[in-house]
Amino acid sequence: MEILFIAIAAFFTAILTFFSGFGLGTILTPVFMVFFPVDLAVALTGVVHFFNNIFKLLLVGKNADKAVLIRFGVPAVIAAFAGSWVLLNITELDPLFSYELFGRIFLVEPMKFIVAILLIIFALMDLIPYFQNLQFGKEKLALGGALSGFFGGLSGNQGALRAAFLIKAGLSKEAFIGTAVVVSTFVDFTRLSVYATRFVSTDVSDNLTVVVTATLAAIAGAYIGNKLLKKVTLKSIQMTVAVLLILMSVALAAGWI
Repeated sequence: MEILFIAIAAFFTAILTFFSGFGLGTILTPVFMVFFPVDLAVALTGVVHFFNNIFKLLLVGKNADKAVLIRFGVPAVIAAFAGSWVLLNITELDPLFSYELFGRIFLVEPMKFIVAILLIIFALMDLIPYFQNLQFGKEKLALGGALSGFFGGLSGNQGALRAAFLIKAGLSKEAFIGTAVVVSTFVDFTRLSVYATRFVSTDVSDNLTVVVTATLAAIAGAYIGNKLLKKVTLKSIQMTVAVLLILMSVALAAGWI
């Protein structure tokens, strides 16, 4: 049942990714967290995200702007190492606190709490007009790369920050999408190389089926999303996803999932 649930989430989220420019990691991460420990959930999401990006790279990677890739992408990759290292080490911390509700004891773990806060922040960027219009100049590209790379490594969520900084880089629509895909792919590769240390201590074969299924579902969603890109506007769906993401993040921070 969890494989079907994750595959459906990956499929529809991948479609949304083409419309919003980001979203796959943001939505899939808490979905995986329902069934897996936080650090492993982020890592497994990274695998699906990476192969989905490889597919999108074949579709639009040729349109990437090389100058922006250097100024934005290099800091992003370096910072992704740091964020990934923090993720793997913070999971060893003791729970922040525990409480009893309806006869059950709930533990609030540091990693889940931090990831939940980050997810809420990224979701709010789709709900609050100020964040929707938040953009940065070209001189901030290196800073934007570092921030998006760090949070990409830490939580798997980098798209909202990346879009905010790249949107003012003077790129065409095609170059914007292509550049974002290339940067995202390199950050995914970077964080997966760090997450691999956790895979070594995990029975990967137990999770292989769900990863392959989710990856294929995401690729199918990306293909359909690319076909529908010029035909569909999904502002209301983006808002709905943001609200659902906040609700799930609250549950995550409270230790319910």
